[in-house]
Amino acid sequence: MKKILTAKEVITQVKDGSSIMVGGFMVCGHPFTLMEELLKKNVKNLTIISNDAGFPDKGVGKLIVNGQVSHLIASHIGLNPIAGQKMNSGEMRVDLVPQGTLAERIRAKGAGLGGILTPTGVGTAVENGKEKKNINGRDYLLELPLGADFAFIKASIADKNGNCFIAKAAKNFNLIMAMAADYVVAEAEKIVEVGELDPDMVTVPSVFVKAIVKAEING
Repeated sequence: MKKILTAKEVITQVKDGSSIMVGGFMVCGHPFTLMEELLKKNVKNLTIISNDAGFPDKGVGKLIVNGQVSHLIASHIGLNPIAGQKMNSGEMRVDLVPQGTLAERIRAKGAGLGGILTPTGVGTAVENGKEKKNINGRDYLLELPLGADFAFIKASIADKNGNCFIAKAAKNFNLIMAMAADYVVAEAEKIVEVGELDPDMVTVPSVFVKAIVKAEING
């Protein structure tokens, strides 16, 4: 059995300067309960790895507005104007990574790969400071694996062993993030007994999950 913790108990492990992967796509599949507890604790100098900057009044976006994030790695930030303001002022470092490249860098970490080669970004500002390789006459950028201290993911259902079912589009970054972080917490809308979750429905196997939190906030 995996530990079933409160969001508060999980967040006590997060320190200033921690790096956190946060599942979700425009806050679909987003662990709102854990984000609210991070907001309450007011942990500072966080590195957040997420598809986007969320909205100013929701989830990870609230952490950005509250000044808790010093470094954001994301594929876009347009839904949160405050993120753009903080990037332009220098208050928050923002690494904008093409969405497919972001997903593949995270997947590479989980798969134990040394990186990926992609043509995306060749000839643009994305290639600055990166190693370029020519393979069969085509240029590729070497993109390095991306991991984190924590991954906070969202599940529709989790059993008490930590096997998770994530429904439909909410899967997005949640599975690959679960494979790429040192300590993975699944925030589940519903927690069931072992054996109640059909193995064919398992999206994230329990081997990746360290703790489970019952979702109290769903958007």
